[in-house]
Amino acid sequence: MVHLQSVSLTRIPPAEADQFPFNIPVIRSLPALTFSTPVTFLVGENGSGKSTFLEAIASAANSIAVGSAELDNDASLANVRKLGKALKLTWSKRTRNGFFLRAEDYFGYAKRLARIRQELEQEVREIDEEYKDRSAYAQGLARMAHMGQLHALRTQYNGDLDERSHGESFFTFFKARFVPNGLYLLDEPEAPLSPLRQLAFLSLLKEMVSEHNAQFIIATHSPILMAYPDALILSFDKSPVSSVEYDNLEHVSLTRDFLNNREAFLRRL
Repeated sequence: MVHLQSVSLTRIPPAEADQFPFNIPVIRSLPALTFSTPVTFLVGENGSGKSTFLEAIASAANSIAVGSAELDNDASLANVRKLGKALKLTWSKRTRNGFFLRAEDYFGYAKRLARIRQELEQEVREIDEEYKDRSAYAQGLARMAHMGQLHALRTQYNGDLDERSHGESFFTFFKARFVPNGLYLLDEPEAPLSPLRQLAFLSLLKEMVSEHNAQFIIATHSPILMAYPDALILSFDKSPVSSVEYDNLEHVSLTRDFLNNREAFLRRL
């Protein structure tokens, strides 16, 4: 299902016209973009503006930010929030489900969960020491809250995220946080994923879209993810932003050419 139907730039504040992010060419000339399919990819070189645009959508939609500060309080997104306020979002049905996730934020999130778990385990050990001469009943009552929090962490993620590889933990995390009827804004989710895991992620996207009415807008460099069937691909490499066919993407043609004749590329290094 397409929850978010379109995004358009309503105005450029005169005082901000020559400042980031309004000075990015593709942002300055941003057309009204219609999301015609449940899966949309934003593609382009580093610095093209695709991640900035995705962050602005997240701000305008008041998305839950997973793994970072709330969007309204994240200092790194102060300028992006200005762009978010200048965007008009048109919905078929407004959804509060879903989240915004940058790959780099996920790693910080997993580390924070590990730290919380370690602190809870340390507090349990201290309780055991303090209550060692008291009854098992009293000890159990004292431990109850901490053990409940530990159990909740392990149950939600089917164990501890830090005990898995980055790719495995990201995959587990994503499935655990998914809810139906949501808008999911993802910035380079392929970062922790091997090619095989990227294929598994494609399968997961298909299931979420077809069975759970999810919508995805994903900024990516991955030719594997971009191959999602019937996805809308928006290129930020030229202004204005426009749709492009998969086989016409530079990411795809360059990867294909390299794999077909890597010796020729390597000789030019």
